[in-house]
Amino acid sequence: MLAKRIIPCLDCKDGRVVKGIRFLELRDAGDPGALAEAYNRAGADELVMLDISASREGRATLMRTVAQVARKLFIPLTVGGGVRTLEDAGRLLAAGADKIAINTGAVENPPLIAALAASLGSQAVVVAIDARRVRNSKSETRTSGNESAANADLNFRASGGNQAAAAGTRWEVVTYGGTKPTGLDALEWARRVESLGAGEILLTSMDADGTQNGFDCELTAAISGAVHIPVIASGGAGTPEHFAEVFLRGRADAALAASIFHFETHSIRSLKEFLRAKGVPVRLD
Repeated sequence: MLAKRIIPCLDCKDGRVVKGIRFLELRDAGDPGALAEAYNRAGADELVMLDISASREGRATLMRTVAQVARKLFIPLTVGGGVRTLEDAGRLLAAGADKIAINTGAVENPPLIAALAASLGSQAVVVAIDARRVRNSKSETRTSGNESAANADLNFRASGGNQAAAAGTRWEVVTYGGTKPTGLDALEWARRVESLGAGEILLTSMDADGTQNGFDCELTAAISGAVHIPVIASGGAGTPEHFAEVFLRGRADAALAASIFHFETHSIRSLKEFLRAKGVPVRLD
């Protein structure tokens, strides 16, 4: 089994790292370069940097901040925020990024995914999916027990064996930093971005983000079961147990976190030692 990756995330705004709850109530978490250097030394497997206000404000990611972070790293760096063209991606790579993350730009222009994959290679294209749970109203139809069981079996087979989809659970893709509902079903969108050439999915639960109450393992398992490319789980990390759960139950290939690392609640080393003791394969230097 491949080693599971632990990935700190730098959510950047105005050249500073910030962290909030569900992308709101932001507070300062430090200097991007200093944090990147610390995580590089601490044993992080990769680093993600997201300019969280780029799409909302209609501007490109700050190249100076990207360069500042890239200079401190000897691990892969994924950068996203406001990427809408091949030229945007090229500037990020020139500034030091190894992979490009796209979210809003991909939803509004899906062929961009294919263009990036053709130009850069799928390994450099990460599609970020921000998803929010949709609460479906249940119909009050009266059916017998046999009819209910038959319907459940039909739903399960129609969903491709996905328990969440079979139960009627669904998640909607949101864009512009979590502010704009799109109407897109997250599972369908995940399958489509894979078909267009994405090499990886960065999946954030908008319901769990910043809460430190645990990853949305149901969402993560549903997306992981729908695609054949790696899925990075994001949103809700608070304890080492949460990471073990998202790897073992959520079937994630990597897990991303911010608050617990920025504010030194847990170290990357201690987290990896905990995971190894739980039977999760991780890289320890």
